[in-house]
Amino acid sequence: MKQQPTLRGSLKAYLYLLPLLTALGLFTFYPMVKTLLMSLYTRYDFLTDHVSQIGWANFQFIWHDPDFHLALKNTVVFALWVVPLATILAMGCALLLARNPWFNRLLRTIYFLPFVTSTVAISLVWNWLFQTDYGLINAMRVWLGQTRIAWLSDPHYAMVALISLVLWKSLGVNILVMLVGISRIDQRLYQVAILDEASPHQRFWHLTLPLLKPTIALVILMTTIASFKLFNEVFVLFQGSPGPGKSTLTVVFYLYHKFYVAYQYGIAAAASVVLFVILLTLTALQWWVRQGAWHD
Repeated sequence: MKQQPTLRGSLKAYLYLLPLLTALGLFTFYPMVKTLLMSLYTRYDFLTDHVSQIGWANFQFIWHDPDFHLALKNTVVFALWVVPLATILAMGCALLLARNPWFNRLLRTIYFLPFVTSTVAISLVWNWLFQTDYGLINAMRVWLGQTRIAWLSDPHYAMVALISLVLWKSLGVNILVMLVGISRIDQRLYQVAILDEASPHQRFWHLTLPLLKPTIALVILMTTIASFKLFNEVFVLFQGSPGPGKSTLTVVFYLYHKFYVAYQYGIAAAASVVLFVILLTLTALQWWVRQGAWHD
């Protein structure tokens, strides 16, 4: 272990890493650099890759574009609902499952299935559930004596339908992460707290919650990034549209429309750069918060 690295050993190590580094360069770093450059192309022929003019016009366009403002607003609203709800639901379910190890093993597999199932398949099922005339949710409402709701065609309910889908889909993996965090808590701390006659409420607020802060920060980070990258669920749930009245238009859907529908490649690239900066800022901020949680 104390041997000094040699040139031959280093070259051998880099040779083993070469396939991975090549893949990262071709499929990660090159597209990132190309997107950054494309965001500055104001006159650009995509077929010939010929650039006639560069500048900041694409960023000025999205700065004044009402659709981009709406997409950013919808994405933020979606994240503000999904992140706390997903975190609270996952923590609550994990705490209940942790009390019964046998039941935990059974449900851990069941709850994880939505995460490994195709997003398209899940969204199609939920599209059927939310159908106005023959959907299961409205059928249950009629059975309970309530009126039908146009979940997928009413701007007031479209975001509710989307949030419900994403919460259900992300619940499994968040529960697993929470269960890992709970399993790392020393059970002797609870035994001492019980000897000191601490109530379950006190044990949760003064033991479980503080010791779960790093895990909670990780779940919040994962859910926030996923919320700002939301696209597949919107596209499939609303059959290729950004929802009624653009009520579920997200930043990634805006990017997709500008690139693949409107063929405004520079504007799409500029929007992706803005999204990258937002995600980088949120990640750095939450990493800082998480580091503080680790050191508390």
